[in-house]
Formats: sequence, C-alpha cells, structure tokens
Amino acid sequence: MSDNSSGSGFAFIAGLAVGAVVGGIAGLLFAPEAGDETRKKLQEKSKEVSEDLYDKFDEFKDTVTDALDNVKEKVEDVKEKVTKEA
Repeated sequence: MSDNSSGSGFAFIAGLAVGAVVGGIAGLLFAPEAGDETRKKLQEKSKEVSEDLYDKFDEFKDTVTDALDNVKEKVEDVKEKVTKEA
C-alpha cells in the first residue's frame, strides 16, 4: 500500500520536472531574441529547474525515510510483542 503512494509521488515529481523543462525550453526557443540572449536564458532556466528538482527529490527522500522509520517502529513493536508472548 505505501509502495503505490511512493511510486505515484515520484511519478508526479518526475512529470512535473519534465513538463517544466519542456515548457521552459519551448518558450525560450520560440521567443524572438538574439542567440546570445536565448542561450543565457536557457542556462538560467536549466539552473532553476535543476535546483527545483533537487529540492523536490530531497522532499521525496524525506518522505520515504519517514515511511521506512514508521515501518521499522511497527516491526520492532510486533517483534517485542511476539517475544513477550512466547
């Protein structure tokens, strides 16, 4: 059950990142500007998208880490319970 939500979150983040990159590049390529300006904007936009992607990945990593910690706690509780009953 948590596998589905983790996969969906990652798919959403990946889709968001790809959409942002494609949209940014398309907007810059079709803008009527000189080549130097376009390259400069592409470089800036790619840096922005890269930073956003790193931030989103860190959030996703924190979410997965929290979920794993919760699972570990539950396993330890069950293990303790079984040990007491045995």
